[in-house]
Amino acid sequence: MTNAPDQFDISIGNPLSSELDLLFERHVVAMHADTPPESIHMMPRETLVSPEITFFVMRRGSKPVAMGALKRLEPSHGELKSMHVLSELRGQGLSRRLLDHMVAHARAQGLRRLSLETGAQPSFQAARGLYQRAGFAECPPFANYRLDPNSVYMTLML
Repeated sequence: MTNAPDQFDISIGNPLSSELDLLFERHVVAMHADTPPESIHMMPRETLVSPEITFFVMRRGSKPVAMGALKRLEPSHGELKSMHVLSELRGQGLSRRLLDHMVAHARAQGLRRLSLETGAQPSFQAARGLYQRAGFAECPPFANYRLDPNSVYMTLML
C-alpha cells in the first residue's frame, strides 16, 4: 500500500532488501561512532532473517525511514533489536510510533516480557529516554549478554 508522502506506514519487511541499504549504512555508522567494537551488539543484517525475528520497516510514502526488529528469545520473552530512524526525521515521534507498534506486536504474539540492550554513552541518551518513557526499566543482563560498562539493559513486563 502506498501512502501520501507525509504519512507513515509500518509493515513487516525483508532486512536484505536493497531499499534498506541507507538505513543499515547509517545504523552501522551510528553503532560504531563511539562504542568499542567488543561492546557492539548489533546483529548482522543477514542474521535478521530468521524464524525467531520479525523485522519492521516504517515508510514515508514508499521511502523507508526507520526499522526495528523483534527477536523471540523464549516463548514468553522477546528482545528489541536494530531500531533506527533516519537522523533527518528524528524529533517527530517516529521512534515512539515504531516502538509502540513493536510492543503491540509482541503482546499480540503472546510475549509477556520485552527486553533490550542499548548504549550507555551520551549519544544513546535519547534512546534510553524513549525506552524509559515507554515503561522500560533498567535490569541485569539477559539472554547471552554480560555486564558491560558500555551497555544498559532494560526490560518491560507486558
